[in-house]
Amino acid sequence: MSGGHEISPTARALLALEAIQNAPGITAQRLGERLGVTERAARRYVAILREAGLPIDSVTGPYGGYQVGRGMRLPPLTFSAAEAAGLVMAVLEGHRAAADPTDLVGGALGKIIRVLPARVAGLVRPIRDVRGSVNEAGVPYARGVDGLSVPPVSHELTGVLFDACAAGRRLRLCYRLRSGDAEGDWVERDMEVDPWAVILRHSRWYLLCWSHSRDARRVLRVDRIASAAQLPDTFMPPPGLDPLRVLEEHLAQDWKFPVDVLIDAPPAEVAGWLPRSLGALSPAGDGQTRLLASTENPGWYAGQLAVLPYPFRVAESAPLRDALADLGRRLIAAGRGISA
Repeated sequence: MSGGHEISPTARALLALEAIQNAPGITAQRLGERLGVTERAARRYVAILREAGLPIDSVTGPYGGYQVGRGMRLPPLTFSAAEAAGLVMAVLEGHRAAADPTDLVGGALGKIIRVLPARVAGLVRPIRDVRGSVNEAGVPYARGVDGLSVPPVSHELTGVLFDACAAGRRLRLCYRLRSGDAEGDWVERDMEVDPWAVILRHSRWYLLCWSHSRDARRVLRVDRIASAAQLPDTFMPPPGLDPLRVLEEHLAQDWKFPVDVLIDAPPAEVAGWLPRSLGALSPAGDGQTRLLASTENPGWYAGQLAVLPYPFRVAESAPLRDALADLGRRLIAAGRGISA
């Protein structure tokens, strides 16, 4: 709580509320220590919260203290910028109508975005708007559904990354990579990056950035960042940057089997049927679309292509063509009411 500026009584009262919410049963003495004030002053801030109509209960006994009681209305909640942005992206990922302001969840999400700091809101609002304009129809994603447990990510580290994105400050990272030897041990490398955006996708956190160490755009997994420190250098992200599009195109590449599909429909129509994480769409002439990607599971990928209402041809790869042929035989057998 130390610093070069005074904290107003209102701000201290809100900090007291946050401390009580985070540590139910906190004593007046501990609350005072958290706020950097005396025990008597801490009790005064609790009184201010009660006067404002917040249900702050006192629990008696040797283990007693303050806790937020249950009332008719939800008490005010306080989030860090990183927590609020993470909540927004998690809801967008898990609830298809979350981008719709007329939806119950979408309306609540809009309230959170409206009270975020301007630069943090600028990071998450485009993600909401993009999700609202793309019909993903519940289609599974090309990556992040591998059945493996997702490594935990430090809240403190995520906060540092969000703050650097919002402030446009360069970062020095220590990043863990697999070594190229036969054992495949982990090694740590230092790198300096301009952090453009932090994105939650498929239950994993990613950092989209420009690496000055590699002089290239990079997508880094946040759970592999060992440490991050802000540097005095500042930057501006590329104009018109669409972090979600860049991430999803990245996640669709570098798998075992290449994908090259020609679809008899323009990209704008195809985009309404395939999630962007399935690959990169580009015009192919004569109103056609070319889909370039890769996959680890041709059978799964064949099922995603099967939703298309347009004719298409697979140029690559042979395993994907075989998977589509097998899927076609099974669908024909199902239509005849026989087992494939």
